[in-house]
Amino acid sequence: MEREVPDPYGERAMLTPAMTAGYEAVPEAEREQLQNYLQAVVAVRRAPVHSAVAFNAAYFGYDLGGEGYGASPLRPEDFPVITLGECAPVLPVGAMVCVTSGSEPLFAEIVYREGAHPEVSTHGDVPAWVSGAPVGAEGPGEPGEGAAPRRRELLVPDFDAFGPALSLSPTQLHRLRTRQRWINADGHLVVDVCYSSQGAARRDELAAYAEHLLSVARDQLLSPFVPVSLAELVGGTYDEDLRAGLAGIFDTIQGVLDSSELLRRWGQYAMTRTSLAQCWRDTGPLGGDDLRSLVAAVEHAAVPVKRRYRETSAHPVYIAVGPRLRAFPGAADLLTGTGYAAAVCRANVALADVVQRDSEQGLFASGSVITLDDAFESGGVWRSHHPGAPESSGDPLRPAGRGWASTLPPVTEAGVDLEPVDLPLADDTSLGSAELLRSDGPDVVWSAPLRLAHLRDGWFPLPSEAVGGLCWSQGRCPTLRLELSHPGQTVNEKEAKQDVAVGLEQEAPRLTGILWPLTFFPGLMIEVHGTLGGATIRMTTRLLRERVLIGDRETGHRYDPRVLTREDVPGSDRYGDSAAGLGPRQLVMRTVRRCGLLTPDGHALMDRVALPTAAYGQIPVGAATASLESAVVELLEKRVLEPALGSRDALGQPHHPARDGQPVIELIGYRPLERRVIRPWSGAEEGGALLGVQLVPGHLRRLRPGCSPSEVQRQAFRDYCRRLGKADGWELPHGYTFVTEHTRGH
Repeated sequence: MEREVPDPYGERAMLTPAMTAGYEAVPEAEREQLQNYLQAVVAVRRAPVHSAVAFNAAYFGYDLGGEGYGASPLRPEDFPVITLGECAPVLPVGAMVCVTSGSEPLFAEIVYREGAHPEVSTHGDVPAWVSGAPVGAEGPGEPGEGAAPRRRELLVPDFDAFGPALSLSPTQLHRLRTRQRWINADGHLVVDVCYSSQGAARRDELAAYAEHLLSVARDQLLSPFVPVSLAELVGGTYDEDLRAGLAGIFDTIQGVLDSSELLRRWGQYAMTRTSLAQCWRDTGPLGGDDLRSLVAAVEHAAVPVKRRYRETSAHPVYIAVGPRLRAFPGAADLLTGTGYAAAVCRANVALADVVQRDSEQGLFASGSVITLDDAFESGGVWRSHHPGAPESSGDPLRPAGRGWASTLPPVTEAGVDLEPVDLPLADDTSLGSAELLRSDGPDVVWSAPLRLAHLRDGWFPLPSEAVGGLCWSQGRCPTLRLELSHPGQTVNEKEAKQDVAVGLEQEAPRLTGILWPLTFFPGLMIEVHGTLGGATIRMTTRLLRERVLIGDRETGHRYDPRVLTREDVPGSDRYGDSAAGLGPRQLVMRTVRRCGLLTPDGHALMDRVALPTAAYGQIPVGAATASLESAVVELLEKRVLEPALGSRDALGQPHHPARDGQPVIELIGYRPLERRVIRPWSGAEEGGALLGVQLVPGHLRRLRPGCSPSEVQRQAFRDYCRRLGKADGWELPHGYTFVTEHTRGH
């Protein structure tokens, strides 16, 4: 009996609360249901399905019968309207947009995205500096670190994703492709993308799409017409909760796609194994013969050519897959529309398979070494070098960016401490800086971790977006009412509601005179809500899903691991900050955490030889040195600290991992692992949920023909809309009912 493919608007919601915690937290039955559906989506879509597009299918309700999103009650008016001009906004894969094109709006889902650098030739030859170059690079060794970098990109839109009603007719599409004003002759968008900052330019595709959903497409994300809202899955509409929920669902979707026996993945793009096998059997353009020719061309691209009197010198060659595919006879028509994305992904899979099967870490018997150098530019840039050696990283398919790196000065320039590739170091100057979460009209929401200085002196930073309105409406030093909440903990009346001042005398504006609860600690994340011109500021903390133990600190609230490592150390609290009176073990812990190299996850690494000097301010002798070394040995044995290896440069600066050509040194590391606090079993999980009982959030369900919802269900949907921010609610779309939140199980 053929298994029925689940429907996002069916009896069971496709996305569940467990999925917001990531793949490992999802019960097997829920994984299987999502996997069955996504396998069917990949099979019917013409383009390879990116993880972001897979999320769209499950979240926005993609119909497998040919209607796409057109069968769902999605409202096209909620889509972001994009006007293409001299500089376009960031459009990550997954973005659903309405592109203005005169009298014919283009509704599309972006299903593929790559770099389109003008220096890449039509035959796929790539200048070395372009491969792996940062966004905004201007030439060899010239990163062009501007405040708002630009990059030319090629986007593949799927104009059929919303069904026949919102699709262009062949005549309309031909006319637009002929004009080449909004789309090019292949039906693609080639745009100069303007990034807001270097940080935004470095986001990976899923992080960029999450940012897009939480900002530009927020109305679409929180639409009540999706099968089940993210707000229902995470239990609220706070940005931090939504962001964490998205990250968990993305992890779940990637885990489901990776574990499928029917699918293959190239990066974030999924294809069916059947389609790949059919491609290899195909004898036409871009079939098996052309793929084998492409692989051979890449392998031998750097082999020196023998001339009559000499042999040409060997040098690395960089080849872009996308342009190289266009050189095959008869390929042009197959590379239009979404066919381009399919062809590029299949070609990269073919190259990867040959490298893994026929080479030793990229080194072929011919003497050539083939590695992936840039996964984004022009469909993927592969590096061919002859003669070569196996990849030192052990993975020839990890984009190395050797082309760009070859144009840079040596990594150990005097005074320069570059971030290592596999263990990036945090910038202590930005430690604990405030992050603006939302600034919509008069409402401003920001968050920042509590610092030791905040606790000691009773203040908290204000972003400039919040200060302007306060100053104009309240005077130069206004007094505000602070309402402070700490979910799961009790705060007394003086702490819950207090009068605070806005201080403008310092370099940065701040709230002053704050009375912090005794349970607050350095690193605790504080979310602040303010209204321009308003007299009240609201502060709150956010709960974790379960209590955790980090070092000696137990908490059930969200925190910044970097600040916790640096400032929640022995000898430091709101009453003082001194190493006086600490024993050897406490002194070692304080020194490593305060002086070690700091990573984004709060891992601190310190040169073991430098520990005594850092602890005492000078080189100690005798018993002091011996006591510190004994404490280090004891902490390593108890695995409170961990041993590691690094290197020291000519200026005496430590690095991790060890760098070639530098003396190897011993490091001692502090890694604050999160350990779940185990509670005694009492027949119920924390929060009162009985074991074996599953919470089902409120969701839309498609009705059978001839059925209609009751008035109770209509009213429940209006209440549901109000929770999502629509004050007067919405009416149920025709053909759907609303299933209220309930529990399932026993």
